[in-house]
Amino acid sequence: MSDMALPHAPVFRPQLAAVGVAGSALVTVGVFLSGFVISEPAPYEVFMAALIGLWAIVGLRISRGVAPLLILLLLFNLGGMLSLTVMDDIADGPMYIAVSTFLALSCVFFAAIVEARPARLDLIFRAWVASALITSILGILGYFHAFPGSEVFTLYDRAKGAFQDPNVFGPFLVAPSLYLVHGLLAGRLAGAPLKVAGVLILALGLFLSFSRAAWALYLFSVMALVFVMLLKERTGAFRLKILVLSLLAAVILVLALVVALQSDKVSDLFSNRTQLVQEYDGGHLGRFERHRIGFLMAMEKPLGIGPMVFSTIFPEDEHNIWLKSLTTYGWLGFSCYFALIVWTLCAGFKALLRNRPWQPYLMIAYICVAGHTAIGFVIDTDHWRHAYLQIGIVWGCLALERRYNRQAAPAASPS
Repeated sequence: MSDMALPHAPVFRPQLAAVGVAGSALVTVGVFLSGFVISEPAPYEVFMAALIGLWAIVGLRISRGVAPLLILLLLFNLGGMLSLTVMDDIADGPMYIAVSTFLALSCVFFAAIVEARPARLDLIFRAWVASALITSILGILGYFHAFPGSEVFTLYDRAKGAFQDPNVFGPFLVAPSLYLVHGLLAGRLAGAPLKVAGVLILALGLFLSFSRAAWALYLFSVMALVFVMLLKERTGAFRLKILVLSLLAAVILVLALVVALQSDKVSDLFSNRTQLVQEYDGGHLGRFERHRIGFLMAMEKPLGIGPMVFSTIFPEDEHNIWLKSLTTYGWLGFSCYFALIVWTLCAGFKALLRNRPWQPYLMIAYICVAGHTAIGFVIDTDHWRHAYLQIGIVWGCLALERRYNRQAAPAASPS
């Protein structure tokens, strides 16, 4: 994938070129920092808040293609602000909504800068891969207690890397994994060994997170990527290459899994985590019962109940993004979130197989958004930084598609 040439935005003056390069470098640093959220506020928030503010001052352009994303996310967070009014004790509620608003602006920011300079897509994914490899290695070393103090990179005997929660750490590694898998399947064989090593490191880190949602997301995403690539590539030789390499990669992953399961510690936890329904899922006031009661309660609360209030009523948080959007952002927030996801998936699907320079990046981000939407039924993806990045990439690519079609229309019309 790195061999592709993406079109750059037109540059009329050397000063603009220098600013564009500097801006792209700062974006790369910001994406890299997204893999290190061991405490809050994380360096990512501080850096990106400053970058977005600076970019807004020097000229962040929100096109018609990105404007609906901005409107939906602002209304979504307006719902969160309204939910604060029904709280008896707002406590940390305003800070929670402030973080939500920041993440919403980061999503719009990524969409806008991708549209302005599509070459940034490769920089974003390269930084994401670098960040994922480092945080995955930290999680692996921590899981096996490779050095004194390494347990800081684990939680409940599960790898979490430089994250607070294994359930966020695992899904964070999926998009970089797809980037490497795509490069392995579509790129030159000369770079295959490094890509294979990267895929194995990320797969092992994700496996040791022992997050069932991350496992399901990874399997779905890899299979979906191979399927879409087979649909897109028309030549028999290329399809044969994809099938052979995919089968070879699957065999390598299975062998790596077998080796990992030789450890009693890994085997015992794997056996426990592979049970479809855990006690905290189906027990009294377990995950699924909380979902049922929570949705019924939300039907009587148009403004929601406020951020982090659900866990004061029930034993745990919502663990469902749809229920979370109702309780924390009210009916307005839920409606906007639902519209955002449906819009993203429908519009992205239409553009998924079109032969464009940005198509591989759209494909990877779209598959990840679809996968995150699915696991959102059993896990809370709100405040996942990489989830907002994925949506921003999809919308940036959709804005590029809109501009491409608008520029192609005069050429196609009869003179």
